[in-house]
Amino acid sequence: MLTPAWLTVTRGVSPLIVSLPHTGTDLAGLEPRVVSPWLARRDCDWWIDSLYDFAADLGATVIHTAISRTVIDVNRDPSGASLYPGQNTTTLCPTATFDGDAIYTHGEEPGTDEITERRRTWFDPYHAALETEIARLRAIHPEVVLYDCHSIRSRLPLLFDGELPVFNLGTNDGRAADPALQNLVTDILAATGESWVVNGRFKGGWITRHHGRPEQGVHALQMELSNRGYMREPEGKGDPSFWPTPYDPDYAGPMRQTLERILLTARDWAKQR
Repeated sequence: MLTPAWLTVTRGVSPLIVSLPHTGTDLAGLEPRVVSPWLARRDCDWWIDSLYDFAADLGATVIHTAISRTVIDVNRDPSGASLYPGQNTTTLCPTATFDGDAIYTHGEEPGTDEITERRRTWFDPYHAALETEIARLRAIHPEVVLYDCHSIRSRLPLLFDGELPVFNLGTNDGRAADPALQNLVTDILAATGESWVVNGRFKGGWITRHHGRPEQGVHALQMELSNRGYMREPEGKGDPSFWPTPYDPDYAGPMRQTLERILLTARDWAKQR
């Protein structure tokens, strides 16, 4: 089956898959229906693709969607059930931002049939690609690691209190990855001197929970980074004149070194299994 133009799969041979589900900015024609294209893109995981652009050089398979999470969020439960019951979160096809601002002009929100079609068009192919690459690499390696890349603003009162730690590692409370792998990554985080947490506010989304099957040799990690760790993050929501701030390789350098160490450690751990 041909890979659609919006989906990029860069194949490697090491036992490591890097997923980039939220760096896309393509609104797939929604511009006339949203309050503003900038607002519809504001919650993008900005510059994460640049921050991890070394992954393919490590032999990782990299899977990336160009479609914005506003069109459909490939890291949500496709049934529409909340992954964080009792807590505020966005939905499969979000109608509000992380700040609670309406994304669509009144009456333009997607209905049930449209959501079903968006799932068929963009959600299902993304996860089919993940399954295909997991199966391909499992035919080569007894164990593989799926590493899911994310970032978010440091302060979002609607989603969490106070300031989020710089590093937020999620393994679905240990169900998505072997504890030994989780501990190795935790040791790297502890050595950075930055704030970090494991299975805190962000325990892993649908990608981690659905594909992480340690008993079948598939270990899934979600890394949620606070924006301030790799970019000059402004106070508040920002506005179109200065958000997102440009990617600065020098500013992002220290975090990038830590992330490269994490991916190398995960890759080598899987190789040695």
